[in-house]
Amino acid sequence: MDVPDEVALLWGLRAAPRRGPRPTLGVDEILRAAVAVADADGLGAVSMARVATELGHSTMALYRHVRSKDELLALMADAALERPPALPEGWRTGLETWARAILAVSARHPWIARLPIEGPPAGPGNLAWLDAALGALAGTPLHPGERMGVVMGLLTYTHGQIRLGTELAAGMAADPDAFARYGEVLARLVEPARFPALSAAIAAGVFDGGADEGDADFDLGLALYLDGVASLIERAALR
Repeated sequence: MDVPDEVALLWGLRAAPRRGPRPTLGVDEILRAAVAVADADGLGAVSMARVATELGHSTMALYRHVRSKDELLALMADAALERPPALPEGWRTGLETWARAILAVSARHPWIARLPIEGPPAGPGNLAWLDAALGALAGTPLHPGERMGVVMGLLTYTHGQIRLGTELAAGMAADPDAFARYGEVLARLVEPARFPALSAAIAAGVFDGGADEGDADFDLGLALYLDGVASLIERAALR
């Protein structure tokens, strides 16, 4: 079975162009320039023309290697995650390290949250992260399908935190006062008789948290998720 053309591009297996003069530009250079543009000015600033300008080449020179902006974004999605760190021993510590490493990468490249997700991971970068997380579970009694389910669930949770955090950060930057007043506004609108549980949370100051509130929420959610995984592993050990 032949490797799909778009996957071949991710793995550097696509044949180099044969027609025309010998190319002085390669996919790696294009990719580095595109990531630099996104880091500096956001994903919306990335275009074939902008990347070509940064490289001092014509736009057509890029099209000889990367046929569309969609292909360029696919390359960026695979490369931006960099490479996973070496994970410590123990499935729980390993998965905690893995999830936090993804958050750290997304903090260095906030535009990751805005990349389209059009299919399962197929590039070497994304697959390296998948392999690392599965490896953290290798010593558990979970069967391969369960391990994959655990990793995909954790990935969904982590990506959700990244996307939510990115959107909220953008909103806060645009109107910080609205976020500062959020708890006060809710207190005026929410009636205890109509929203008793929410009203109790407001009275307890839940919506008066500081800038690190998102981190605390992630820590709690991660702990709860891994507690559930621990229960799954315990049940699997009894099979």
